[in-house]
Amino acid sequence: QVQLVESGGGLVQAGASLRLSCVASGRTFSSYTMGWFRQAPGKEREFVAAISWSGGHTVYSSSVKGRFTISRDNAKNTVYLQMNSLKPEDTAVYYCAARGSIALVTSAPEYDYWGQGTQVTVSS
Repeated sequence: QVQLVESGGGLVQAGASLRLSCVASGRTFSSYTMGWFRQAPGKEREFVAAISWSGGHTVYSSSVKGRFTISRDNAKNTVYLQMNSLKPEDTAVYYCAARGSIALVTSAPEYDYWGQGTQVTVSS
């Protein structure tokens, strides 16, 4: 069992930056593929980014590629999402997710564990 707790959300103006953190419980964090998803009001949950267990491989959605960076620190059981050049359309609840498999995937149902989410609001 893995428990995930996100933090770092907030209200910022367009063009600003935020860094989200997700701390995982358990001693097997380094074996999990980690992902970030987001869900805006009235919309489906969408993939943002994912990172392999080693951190050596990453994948991004086209809407955030070049602006967001996912990283992880296995010694701290933490995955990060650095978000730069934020836009109002990035406004959403951001969720951290863990997958007990090495494959990098972008589909939410493929992830086994989820955090409670952290709100990110970007004003214009």
